[in-house]
Amino acid sequence: MESGRSRDDVERVLRELTPRVVASVTRRCGDFAAAEDAVQEALLAAHGAWNEAGVPANAGGWLYRVACRRIEDRRDDERARKRRERRAWTRAPEAAPAADEALAADRDDGLVLLFLCCHPSLAPSTAIALTLRAVAGLTTAEIARAFLVPEATMAQRIHRAKRSIADTGAVFELPEPGELEARIGSVLHVLYLLFNEGYDASFGAELARDDLAEEALRLARGLHRAFPTHAEAAGLLALLSLTHARRAARTNAAGELIPLDEQDRSRWDRAATAEGTRILTEAFTRGAVGPYQLQAAIAALHAEATTVEATDWPQVLALYDVLMRVTGGPVVALNRVVAVAMVHGPRRGLEELVGIERDARMADGHRIEAVRAHLLERAGERDGARRSFRCAAERATNAAERQYLLARLARLD
Repeated sequence: MESGRSRDDVERVLRELTPRVVASVTRRCGDFAAAEDAVQEALLAAHGAWNEAGVPANAGGWLYRVACRRIEDRRDDERARKRRERRAWTRAPEAAPAADEALAADRDDGLVLLFLCCHPSLAPSTAIALTLRAVAGLTTAEIARAFLVPEATMAQRIHRAKRSIADTGAVFELPEPGELEARIGSVLHVLYLLFNEGYDASFGAELARDDLAEEALRLARGLHRAFPTHAEAAGLLALLSLTHARRAARTNAAGELIPLDEQDRSRWDRAATAEGTRILTEAFTRGAVGPYQLQAAIAALHAEATTVEATDWPQVLALYDVLMRVTGGPVVALNRVVAVAMVHGPRRGLEELVGIERDARMADGHRIEAVRAHLLERAGERDGARRSFRCAAERATNAAERQYLLARLARLD
């Protein structure tokens, strides 16, 4: 046992292990819903045992064994034996399996689990919620908060999703090439959203959740290995690599946000940048260019520039124009406004902002007001900038972003 671990350490270990354990238990029992329920029970048992006795050396094996026992308990009609086994386990949590072979048997289990959660029978929003639970290890409460629904509602949604997958008779394996196109779009979208939540956390005190971003990056690499000729899978991996390369420069020692134009670019991970650029270059040779490749190309232009001023902003704007035609959406449009302002000036950017703010999907968020505040400040309209910074700070749900906006407001005051 590893003693002296804090509660946060236990949470981190559990979050990292959950996807692997769910995948391995699903492979063993053949029932995703039962496996996911059993692992959730194992996580609760681990919370109680590990916070007191410490994290076991073979933590993954501990969870795997407990989850498998939970499934065996449900399948056993002898209530007395179930009680005896539960009492024995409670008395000796350290009696976990000595090896972790079950978790290491198949390195693609996490990817298989991702495809299972993105089953075509599920609506995209439901697939995302289920993936965040099973693959990312988020709690139902965290997912409910991200979707702005009550926890009980999200619990029911996830339960129905698991049952829907079970009813289809889906098997625990990667799809055949002929089935790939029907499912990979959802998989790519879920990985993209998972990474974004890790890179810019919607809630909490920290700007980012590196565990989520790194898990999305790991799964994107696995997806690219499994389907090396799929251009958009390569484009997504390139985008995540190029974006994640900036993580060390995004905050200072106090955890405060550092905007792109103030970042020390020598702290960017050049190996990750090189990886992303290489993968993107190869993807461009495979036919039609999709939205993830376009976004990766924009990220590559940022990576190549030594300063914000040295960035090829006309080319960035041209890529956003293409991206708007391909996918549209208010988030892409808002990012395009920044490029417009860098090419044509802040007042032109403010004009472009008018159309986006009418979109109901952006009405309650802070990002439009944050962009407006920066543009007004650049245009010399300090009073307007103050109002927008204050409004953005009031709407921000991430503490690090809120503190950054308040600091900008204080600087103007």
